[in-house]
Parts: sequence; C-alpha cells; structure tokens
Amino acid sequence: LSLHDALPIYVEAPLRLFDTLERRGARIERVLFTSSTSVYGQDDGSEVDETAPAEPASPTAALLRRGEQVFLGGPYPAIVLRLAGLYGPGRTWLIDQLRTGRARCTPGVWSNRIHVLDAARACAHLLFLREPQPLYNGADDHPAPLCEVLDWLAGRLGLPAAARGTAADAMLRGNKRVSNRRLRRSGFQLRHPGYRDGYVDMLE
Repeated sequence: LSLHDALPIYVEAPLRLFDTLERRGARIERVLFTSSTSVYGQDDGSEVDETAPAEPASPTAALLRRGEQVFLGGPYPAIVLRLAGLYGPGRTWLIDQLRTGRARCTPGVWSNRIHVLDAARACAHLLFLREPQPLYNGADDHPAPLCEVLDWLAGRLGLPAAARGTAADAMLRGNKRVSNRRLRRSGFQLRHPGYRDGYVDMLE
C-alpha cells in the first residue's frame, strides 16, 4: 500500500465517517479499527505487548498509528486491534515466495502471524465484549523465527530452503515477538494457536 493510498484510507476516511455519523445523529455503541503490529518499531527481538512504545519505523506504519489515534480520539467508544501478519485462504504470500524461489530470511529474526479466521473471530469477540480495553494485539500464541517457518513450509512442500539474508535485511522488517496475552485473557480462544496448525489445514 503506497503512502498516497494509505493517507485517505487510514486517516481521512475515518474523520469523514465520524463527521457524517455525528451530523446524522447516528447511535454508535462501538467502533473497531484493525491496525497492524508494524506500529511497533522494535528490532531487537524483544517481546512487545500493548504497553510497549509504538514508534513506527516505516512511513506506512506511521500512518496506521495516526489512524489509531483518530479512532481512539473520536466521538465513539473505540477499540484498536493490531494484527500480526495474516495468512490463510487467499493469504499465501510465504508459500508463493517459496514456490517462486524468492523467499528470504535472516537467522534469528522473529516473525508473528495470525490466521485470517482467528483475526475475523477476534474482531467479533471484541465488538461484543462487555468491558473491552482500547487496545489489543492480534497474534497467535507462538512467535517463531521466520527461517524456521519457511524451512518447515519448504519441507512440507518439497521445495528448496529459503535463502538467508543479512542483518541489513532484518533492519528493514523489524524483529520482535508480539504478545497476545491481553486478548487471551479477555476470553478469546484461537483456532490456530501456531503456524503449523494453520498451515497444515492450508496444505492439506
């Protein structure tokens, strides 16, 4: 998503929506904004939860952070759900990268993900939660090194292992372990708690 496209989607559209709803006197009980864990700029492999500083390292992530602030500072009770990398039906980026020989990872760099089904279920769960907090991370239970995930997929698919990158490559994508404890403590249960659970269903 380019910066040209991201600004109207993440910042301008919510402002216009809230303005329209207020002028019409709409009764809105709760709004939910799906953001991204990319707003966490940590690159040292540390664990991050909702109390960690959100200091985006990329311009697009910075716009997402602005979008969060628009929702949380808006006229209606709001929840922000920061989703990790989505995978599942229609979201086969890692598999496609392996099949085309473009997959690349840096040893020791962590990755975070959530199955699209669990992401949708988390949205519904939070919209109907009795007393939600304003911010949640949407990730599965098991952050894993990206090289581990790619090697496991390559083995299942009978494909060559992903190429290994350098520390400079890692700096471009960040390196953190996203905690979902707050979401789990709210009563949410994942259907796919780890990448193997979710990808097995896809591969079969």
